[in-house]
Amino acid sequence: MSGPARMNGTAGPPQYETIEVETRGPVGLITLNRPNCLNAINEQMLTDLGAALDAIEADDELRVVVLQGAGRSFCAGFDLKDEAEATDPGLVKLMPSMEHDLASIMRLWHFPKPTIAAAHGYAIAGGCELALACDLTVASEGFKLGEPDLRFGAGIVALLLPWLTGPKQAKELYMIGDDRISAQRCLEMGLINRVVPEGDHLKIALEMAHKIAVIDTFSMSVTKKAINHSYEIMGMSQALDAALDSACLIEAAVVPEREEFMKIVRRDGLKAAIAWRDGRFKDS
Repeated sequence: MSGPARMNGTAGPPQYETIEVETRGPVGLITLNRPNCLNAINEQMLTDLGAALDAIEADDELRVVVLQGAGRSFCAGFDLKDEAEATDPGLVKLMPSMEHDLASIMRLWHFPKPTIAAAHGYAIAGGCELALACDLTVASEGFKLGEPDLRFGAGIVALLLPWLTGPKQAKELYMIGDDRISAQRCLEMGLINRVVPEGDHLKIALEMAHKIAVIDTFSMSVTKKAINHSYEIMGMSQALDAALDSACLIEAAVVPEREEFMKIVRRDGLKAAIAWRDGRFKDS
């Protein structure tokens, strides 16, 4: 049974600008809802997502979160059109903004209730990081994942790959920047949990969520926290903060590839810029 999001039994926010929230029994279903731009992340989406998670965390009847994307893809990453139109903020203003981006992504990792990504189409850059930050990730057969940031001189907000797969594989994904890593290869690398028939990603994710919801919430929360603490002991938070510092330096630097990429975005549109970006690698 579905319905509007609740907060301690009362109706939650009736509308969000960039997401949709509904309940499926004990499951809070969040849908990224900017399908015309493949659910690219803007500041409003981060605000909406944070508010929705606040509401679900406060609602004792909701035990699991499922995150999906509307339309053709899960999420195409941070909205590069917004970045192209923004004036250069400088490092002092850039760092708090990127710290906020990292905290928003890692909210799913640290969330006290289990989180599941139901992914299809593409999960690119920041969208990839959203999918990886969830406790479980279910992907349709046609799913593609990637971190192409270095291809156009951008920094990586949440450097999660080294913590979820081996260093050789993480370096390959970052250094080559292929944004079409298949669902099967993602499964082999340990980046997702299941590959399901095309279009069944939400169905299977909800089935998993309902099984998880039967388990005692206190035991579940403590166990999730214990698993995450293992990574904290290994220094995950400090490593992500250090990586974010590096990303800020990249973003603040005058990188020719990014300057040209953003110039093409402003002049000819995002598709033309991506074609330029990927065209540089065709003969490599």
